[in-house]
Amino acid sequence: MADVSRHIYAPPTLFVGCEPSVLCDRGGRIVAVGPDAIAAAGTEGKVVELEGRALPGLGDSHIHLHELALLRLGLDLHRTRSRQEVLDMVRAASRSLPPAAWIVGRGWNYSEWPQPQLPNRHDLDEAGGGRPVLLASKDEHSVWVSSSALRLAGIGKEIPDPVDGVIDREPEGEPSGILRELWRLFAGILPRPGQAEYQGLLASVLSDLARLGLCTVHTMDPGETLFALQRLREDDSLPLRVVVNLPVDNLAAAQQLGIRSGWGDSRLRVWGIKAFMDGSLGSRTAEMLDGSGVARILDPALEELIERCLAAELNLCLHAIGDRAVHRALVAMERRAGAWPRWRPRIEHAQCVDPGDIPRFLRAGAIASMQPIHAIADRAMADSVWGERAGNAYAWGRLAEAGVPLAFGSDAPVESPSPLLGLAAATGWRSSVGWYPALSLSEKDALDAYTLGVAFAAGMEKECGRLAPGYRCDLTVVSGDQVVATVVDGKLIYSRGMADS
Repeated sequence: MADVSRHIYAPPTLFVGCEPSVLCDRGGRIVAVGPDAIAAAGTEGKVVELEGRALPGLGDSHIHLHELALLRLGLDLHRTRSRQEVLDMVRAASRSLPPAAWIVGRGWNYSEWPQPQLPNRHDLDEAGGGRPVLLASKDEHSVWVSSSALRLAGIGKEIPDPVDGVIDREPEGEPSGILRELWRLFAGILPRPGQAEYQGLLASVLSDLARLGLCTVHTMDPGETLFALQRLREDDSLPLRVVVNLPVDNLAAAQQLGIRSGWGDSRLRVWGIKAFMDGSLGSRTAEMLDGSGVARILDPALEELIERCLAAELNLCLHAIGDRAVHRALVAMERRAGAWPRWRPRIEHAQCVDPGDIPRFLRAGAIASMQPIHAIADRAMADSVWGERAGNAYAWGRLAEAGVPLAFGSDAPVESPSPLLGLAAATGWRSSVGWYPALSLSEKDALDAYTLGVAFAAGMEKECGRLAPGYRCDLTVVSGDQVVATVVDGKLIYSRGMADS
């Protein structure tokens, strides 16, 4: 009989110069770590020199590849600091466009403007020269649109507010140009890139994420993104592991096709369904226990959704930012605890959690999928809007102390996708600014949330998240505060030298 083990483990790749050294087989699995790696390497195989600290490959449990790709086509407003800056960018873009062309952008945040007042459609009418303009807020929960964009979407004075969104209005009842939680009203009329262009944009985004040290991302994106990712996978052009959580609108299609959690392989898989319980802090639509905010899915519909996901064997990722939204999600999940062996429901963001609900995470078997970097950007706003309840916000330390599974990410493009910035936010930042420092994490717990936690949140904890024999050889190599190399499945997909060449 052939020596199968010899075939599997030869030729090896030895990563040295980093601490610890790592030896992996041809299949991208770790064979040995530390001194054992050097001893086991022998004389065959490939040696790769990497200088720095080798971490288990870092992941991001909540990112939006679709929005990151489209951001490269429109106006990136994340660095603007005033309404005038935004309007100047719109005005500059309009000079080279046909009269009926759309202007689309993302990233404005009126809370950071010198005069923090919501804008209106009239400013965009002038700056855009009468063109349809749609600018998404930084949190992606509000849109600022021009009058022509409203007309094209059929939104006028006579249109009532939907139950799960808000149309801001002028005194006489006309739409002001600000719509909250109502992106969908424009989905069918916005310009879209062609398939080849979109695939190229995704490839570029993934390459940039690799430079930041990411080995795995969980994206919350539609079927068109999954289609493009499959094409990249087929062409061997998918550098990272990608876990796709489909929007609730795709649930019926997934059910019909029989797609279950884990469909795919270790490089590209479908895991769950993403649905919204509420809005956001920035748009003032987070559903709070004091009665404020917007409930985007009510309890009867939530019960039905959970039952459908359980029947389809698809996990559920519930966006819940306000303490009431988190409470309602956990109460519903708690009743189904252990209903299915691979049932790992997730609360996405969990930005404000009433302390009395923390034990519900454990009883429900729910994962807190959180983004530490949000706290830095939101601190002043949380203090202003939530007051004393900010002491229950971004409570990673309290959740970890209770034993709640944590999976960390960025929510990019809302915030930077850099996992190193996220690690810094989760650990020493609170103490440095004196903002509820007891809620911070140890470096080990934060690192676990970006590695093992990300793997566990997609059912991959026996394959990824550790530097140990048998695990996939995913490495993020850092030196100081910089990523110097990224390795996925034993393949060097980024190194500082590659970037320089």
